[in-house]
Amino acid sequence: MNFLELAQSRYTTKKYDPNARVSEDKIQQLKEILSLSPSSINSQPWKFTIVSDEVMKRSLAGVSYFNEPKINDASHVVVFSAIDSVELFEEQIRENLPEGAVQYYMTFIKPKPEAEIKAWLQHQVYLSLGMFLSAAASLEIDSTPMEGIQADKYREILQLDNYQPLVAVALGYRDQEDANQPSLKAKARLKTEQTIQSI
Repeated sequence: MNFLELAQSRYTTKKYDPNARVSEDKIQQLKEILSLSPSSINSQPWKFTIVSDEVMKRSLAGVSYFNEPKINDASHVVVFSAIDSVELFEEQIRENLPEGAVQYYMTFIKPKPEAEIKAWLQHQVYLSLGMFLSAAASLEIDSTPMEGIQADKYREILQLDNYQPLVAVALGYRDQEDANQPSLKAKARLKTEQTIQSI
């Protein structure tokens, strides 16, 4: 299946088969793919928490609003968090990035207000999210990205010091009666002409 076909068939799963589990081999592949995610200046200001423990999943599900049943029934939930300490981030890049990348940050990002710096850091995490959803589809794993979570509760439950959860992704295999799958409900997207401009 080529990438276009993956994009056509991938969808946001609404109902999971609670008895179907993603293999450890595929989870390991997803870990490696996450570690290769792109980010501006290779900043990597993130932490990915992969949860399969049922007790922990139930705790997270309980602070996930209407997403609770998805998390409970999914095989895994992956939490995408951004580093929340500018000082810690700057220490990380000084230790791990080449001088040119550090200077880019110091020149163009550092002078901004702290809220804007943190927004820039969070944007990098969303780059990894897009790659992750595509990777899961390529491994024939269903997924559900969810911003409908109580982020501060997630932070407390997962003990994410210096990191702020942004989005969670349920992973698993669809219930065959999931009404949102493309074979039962056609994808609804704006026309290409409305969203893509060629010059």
